[in-house]
Amino acid sequence: MIRPITHIGNPVLRQVCDAVDPGDVASPVIQGLINDLVDTKRHANGAGIAAPQIGVALRVFIVEVHNNPRYPYKPEVPLDVVINPEITFLTDDRYENFEGCLSIPGLRARVPRCPHIRVTGLSRDGAPFSKEERGITAGTYQHEFDHVNGVLFPDRVQDTSSYCTWEEFHARYEEGFRDEVASIVGRWGA
Repeated sequence: MIRPITHIGNPVLRQVCDAVDPGDVASPVIQGLINDLVDTKRHANGAGIAAPQIGVALRVFIVEVHNNPRYPYKPEVPLDVVINPEITFLTDDRYENFEGCLSIPGLRARVPRCPHIRVTGLSRDGAPFSKEERGITAGTYQHEFDHVNGVLFPDRVQDTSSYCTWEEFHARYEEGFRDEVASIVGRWGA
């Protein structure tokens, strides 16, 4: 089911979300939440979405990029469900990601992100996993991880002059950012 997306100002977006009890992962409530996240993200053309973005303060997010018109420069990412996520940075390097957010419509800005991370958590079926993510995709995971910790991308912006609307991003910055993405992917992988 497509759910309404919570917008900046809604207190749920500033909560540190509760962990999901591993014994509850297979429950209809958690599986229904995951289904709703998938439906809502796809409807809104997001690259990912976290549970607080549909008003649920639980540590669950999804990432998926497939022919996304909002992010045509992002590498493809098959649907990934992450429950009770933890992220570890595997390098001191950072790149500037031009981010937007479904919960902050119309706004974009540059956010420093780590290009090589380890993601641990539970999969949709409740199995523990640990994997590495790199490049621009690593930034997507960090963005969603921030959501379950009550952090929004403007909190991470260091150069406030990078704020722009989607329209200005498309008109003035997208072409150059595509080149940056190619460089990031070339150095770090997807």
